[in-house]
Amino acid sequence: MIGCGVPLEESDISKLPYLQAIIKETFRLHPPVPFLLPRKAERNVDIGGYTIPKDAHVLVNVWNIGRDPTIWVNPTLFSPDRFLGSDIDVKGRNFELAPFGAGRRICPGLQLANRMLLLMLGSLVNSFDWKLEGDMKPEDMDMDDKFGITLQKAQPLRVVPVRISK
Repeated sequence: MIGCGVPLEESDISKLPYLQAIIKETFRLHPPVPFLLPRKAERNVDIGGYTIPKDAHVLVNVWNIGRDPTIWVNPTLFSPDRFLGSDIDVKGRNFELAPFGAGRRICPGLQLANRMLLLMLGSLVNSFDWKLEGDMKPEDMDMDDKFGITLQKAQPLRVVPVRISK
């Protein structure tokens, strides 16, 4: 049973498609790392009218892919609904959403990270109401990114948990 104040179980995650869509949309706009680990071209390859020479180091910009208007409708809009009823996942099968990479070199922590993130976020949302620190309004939030080896928010998001009264 899922409900306010009821501890969330791992088996409940499959019954929470909107929570899963929120996680996917968050990874689309804010992947853990902006660039996947470099790859080396094994041979000359033509992609989109460009030639990638043999032995060239190639970086995949997953941050930019998540904002590409040729792939996503309203790419800068946070809209988890785009993933409801969609087969797109973060497990490396869909290259338009690959925050953990794909293929043989996919992040080995993907399964654990995905499982734990869904369970922790679901538990936090289920157990508390949330308010922005200092009476800030959602429209005043700075959602810009700070680039580095990992991706961070330029201005940290500070929220305050509020106990749900029973």
